[in-house]
Amino acid sequence: MKPATAKQVLAELARRKDAEQAHHLRRFFKTGPGQYGEGDVFWGLRVPQTRSVLTLFPDVPLSVAEELLHSPVHEVRLFAVLAMAREYRRTDAGGREAVFSSYLAHARRINNWDLVDLSAPNVVGRHLPPGKGRNVLKALVRSDCLWERRMAMVATLAHIRQDDFHNTFWLAELLLNDPHDLMHKATGWMLREVGKRDADALRLFLDQNAVRLPRTALRYAIERFDSAERRQWRLRR
Repeated sequence: MKPATAKQVLAELARRKDAEQAHHLRRFFKTGPGQYGEGDVFWGLRVPQTRSVLTLFPDVPLSVAEELLHSPVHEVRLFAVLAMAREYRRTDAGGREAVFSSYLAHARRINNWDLVDLSAPNVVGRHLPPGKGRNVLKALVRSDCLWERRMAMVATLAHIRQDDFHNTFWLAELLLNDPHDLMHKATGWMLREVGKRDADALRLFLDQNAVRLPRTALRYAIERFDSAERRQWRLRR
């Protein structure tokens, strides 16, 4: 099968437009004036539908994914990052470096939380060795772009799955004063994932930092503890 073209991908995605679902998604992803997704355009595809379109195109060149990332349409950009993550998984060392570099170069086009969450662990997280890669992560987490900061934190999910929590805890401390609720949620989510694998490691981190964690981050982090323990941690705030 020949490599996919951007025109072919756009045609397949466009065939699945759903105006009613698009209206719902615009509200769900906060696209109104002043909201985090302001101005984003939706065609109304659900994530499984976008994934199903990806299966129709076994070969999506990196250049095509890059072109699609410049689309104003949310689901087109989602297709692009899913294609990049798939290519990263399939290719050799040189190809992985190319995907990783391209992903970071286009990070500001990966500009909503679902785009980040469905791709960052599978590209950035997989590329950076567990506990390392801090120059890259620090550059992302110090960015003025919300999505780059979220990318840094969520990428560590790949490390958590390898039972390495160093970067997660390090970034959580760097993000203690981040002003955005979506970052508080991302931090709390990653801490909760740590707790699933090592509850005592999470407790040790919380013992040192619970008093400074944003309330939302703490609430997410302790979600799997029993009610009595959750209450104890909340009283630390």
